[in-house]
Amino acid sequence: MSESKVVLLDVDGTIVDYHTELPPSAAVAIKAARANGHRIYMCTGRAKAEIYPYLWEIGFDGYIGGNGAFVEDDGVTVVDRALAEDVCHRAVAWLVANDFGFYLEANSGLYGSDNLPERMAPVIGGPVAEAIERVKTKGFPHMIYGTTQGRPDVFKISFVLEEGVDLEQLAQEYAGEAKIGTWTLTGKGPEFGEFGQLGVDKGVAVRALGEHLGVSPDDMIAFGDSNADNELFATCGTTVAMGNGSDAIKAAATFVTDAVMDDGLYNAFVRLGLIEAG
Repeated sequence: MSESKVVLLDVDGTIVDYHTELPPSAAVAIKAARANGHRIYMCTGRAKAEIYPYLWEIGFDGYIGGNGAFVEDDGVTVVDRALAEDVCHRAVAWLVANDFGFYLEANSGLYGSDNLPERMAPVIGGPVAEAIERVKTKGFPHMIYGTTQGRPDVFKISFVLEEGVDLEQLAQEYAGEAKIGTWTLTGKGPEFGEFGQLGVDKGVAVRALGEHLGVSPDDMIAFGDSNADNELFATCGTTVAMGNGSDAIKAAATFVTDAVMDDGLYNAFVRLGLIEAG
């Protein structure tokens, strides 16, 4: 086996597929790599409230969440940054006034608007009633609905993109206060808008984790699938794009592995010498 490495894994599209299915080989690879002395961290846009037990049960050394707003190593909090409360309140007021489906992402919970499942149904696809039920029971089983105002502990705010929304104008309105971005649930293109924090991204978080561990990011290995992983890839010395990833992230990677459900994580771990082929 190679010397001990720090490995950073995006979640959606990397550990699990876009339907949140976990291939058994991914869990096998992570457990075997940790048994070989490597340190494995989730590095995701999700807040801790959205990291459900089946993920924690795989076993990780720590977690980067909220696209870098929170960093934890072996139970020790390294970074904990929240969106300014007044900005959060104003953003929620705008979302409510325009009838957007949205949710606030915090370690304490996910706080959604009552109309979120309905607004997400077209993104999920299929019969509307079934899509709404999937959002409630599988997509966000612990969502706390009825949110109409901000909170002091929010990492970021996600909202379903509606036709005609002007993200450039929104970015101008929140210039110097929040970062306006987009992300994809299905891997087909941006379906959600996002109010994020200025100066916060996965790359910044990785540097903070590296300083805490005494490990250079040049010696870290990062896995990802989307443009949300750009900063992560720009920071780490070795980068692996999933076969189901975007063309841009593949172009930025050290190498491209197979898709999530085609044992992409396992095969890359073998190629990198983190584990032996079973």
